[in-house]
Amino acid sequence: MPEPYEHGLLDVGDGHRVYWEVCGNPEGKPAVVLHGGPGSGATPWWRQFFDPDAYRVVLLDQRGCGRSSPLASEDLAALEHNTTADLIHDLELLRELLGIEQWLLFGASWGSTLGLAYAVEHPDRVSELVLWAVVTTRASDIDWLTHTMGQVYPEEFDALLSVVPPAERSGNIPAAVHRLLRSPDREVCDAAARAWCDWEDRLATLSGPVRPSTRFDDAAFRLGFARLVTHYFANAAFLDDDAIVGHLDRLRDIPAYLLRGWLDIASPLRSAYDVAQRLPLATLDIVEADAHGAGDDTFDRLRAALDAFGSGLPSR
Repeated sequence: MPEPYEHGLLDVGDGHRVYWEVCGNPEGKPAVVLHGGPGSGATPWWRQFFDPDAYRVVLLDQRGCGRSSPLASEDLAALEHNTTADLIHDLELLRELLGIEQWLLFGASWGSTLGLAYAVEHPDRVSELVLWAVVTTRASDIDWLTHTMGQVYPEEFDALLSVVPPAERSGNIPAAVHRLLRSPDREVCDAAARAWCDWEDRLATLSGPVRPSTRFDDAAFRLGFARLVTHYFANAAFLDDDAIVGHLDRLRDIPAYLLRGWLDIASPLRSAYDVAQRLPLATLDIVEADAHGAGDDTFDRLRAALDAFGSGLPSR
């Protein structure tokens, strides 16, 4: 997809400014990209899923990361006024700024949680949902991500626990790590960030030796990412347990394409299944050989779903 033809920094209040950009066809079908993490940022990688002739694609860096300010890696103030409700508020401000009546929501992992949370709050603003690595970020999902997977990968989980005070190792692990990440001691912060990102790498590598993500080589990215992820995970996305699954009836008229890798162990498949069961117009597509990331099969299926929605055809 061509480079953005429009971009800016949106003052969303509370001291935050959110970076946004638009690419593709100015007259095309509006879609917004909801990146994962939280804290990954909307890199150019996301543009490849969309037909540039069919879509007007909006990308934004959520509060605290990417080209938004302040950055969680530099200023703990980036974590203030930074909740799911705040991110939904930002999406609405951006939608209004760009004069968009409805848009397709395209998100992965944490972005799928944000997309579902936005959709149940503003169903009239959503044309379709295309979500993959679907998760709801409930407390049970976070327990799975830590303690349950710790039974599968005990050595790596013990390495994560080693930075946590012993009294906190059986409790809320993201909360315990997050407290370390707020330390004024940069060495304490970096050790906690490395430990968390190493655990992320373990979960992203289904078998064999861990394949480290090169993005975590950058100390600033590593710290900001870990601070934002643990900030949200420690608080179960700042949502009530039924905030999403208890209100999916509001989305009964919205077409949805949901994709999960069968081998995605970063969250329970039950989360995506529960969502799909409550959406009459949803397709749940399970890719046999893919895990949490976008393998070739996942990419092809997502592109096909977006092409179908872009042409006005059913996604399947």
